[in-house]
Amino acid sequence: MRRVRKPKTPEQRRRRRHVRVRSKVQGTAERPRLVVFRSLKHIYAHLVDDTRGAVLLGVADRSAGVARTDGGKVAKGFAVGLVLAERAKQAGITRVVFDRAGYAYHGRVKAVADGARRGGLEF
Repeated sequence: MRRVRKPKTPEQRRRRRHVRVRSKVQGTAERPRLVVFRSLKHIYAHLVDDTRGAVLLGVADRSAGVARTDGGKVAKGFAVGLVLAERAKQAGITRVVFDRAGYAYHGRVKAVADGARRGGLEF
């Protein structure tokens, strides 16, 4: 009998967790999915309408309007959440579903969610 192969790298394990999260989280035009991606240096957040398969808007820590902070990467994440919420409200979006994309809800990912809530988005 063939053995089931376990994912070996951290990225493979995260992808598997992301698939598990995505099976439960669906974004619509009225309530898009707020998905977070974090690299080693930067953090990105997008609002996605899964029914159309379209990104409604996106913000990165290098985007215009994101405050430059000396608080490290967590502070960058919070600033990204604030700017994303501001732009979403301008686009008429007030409610979202949060997609942590397989990352632990901790640190930078949590900071993006907290910044979006502080900016006025409803989860």
